[in-house]
Amino acid sequence: MSPIGGTVNLGVTVIRSRHSVRKYKDSPIEDKIVKDALDCARLAPTARNEQPWLFGTIQNRDTLRGIADLAENARFIADAPICFAVFGKRDAKYYLEDCCAATMQLLLALQAWGLGTCWVAGEKKDYAEDVRKLLNVPEEYTLVSLVPAGYPEEIQIKEKKILDEVTFFERYEEE
Repeated sequence: MSPIGGTVNLGVTVIRSRHSVRKYKDSPIEDKIVKDALDCARLAPTARNEQPWLFGTIQNRDTLRGIADLAENARFIADAPICFAVFGKRDAKYYLEDCCAATMQLLLALQAWGLGTCWVAGEKKDYAEDVRKLLNVPEEYTLVSLVPAGYPEEIQIKEKKILDEVTFFERYEEE
């Protein structure tokens, strides 16, 4: 049974089961999973069907360490079996929204395959340009997000706000 009654929906179950994971088992990720996750990301909604994204995957241990050294709050990237990088075309008006939608679809696809992930910010971060250069991505793109992934070694579940705290219907009213 769903928390709000009715039948269980597989998509909703995947969404509700996703949590940020920062510790991964040292197990490789199968190519079919990587390709499927990338395919799901590319199918994300996009303003004017512009699809201003470029997706990269990094599995080389030295490159993962290089990214981890640049991303001050994401040193755990060095220990992930893979890290996905989502870049957006700088001149696309809605690249940030589009690439965030693609990042979310990537996270959910990986969750559906049993992998843990953590969304690491790229947009507005001091290291964004250095990561772009490290990965040899053309200048027309900017880093939007990094998504380290792997089979979870440990999952720490953080409490989320209840629905009533974060929603309103029709018009927002102060209590």
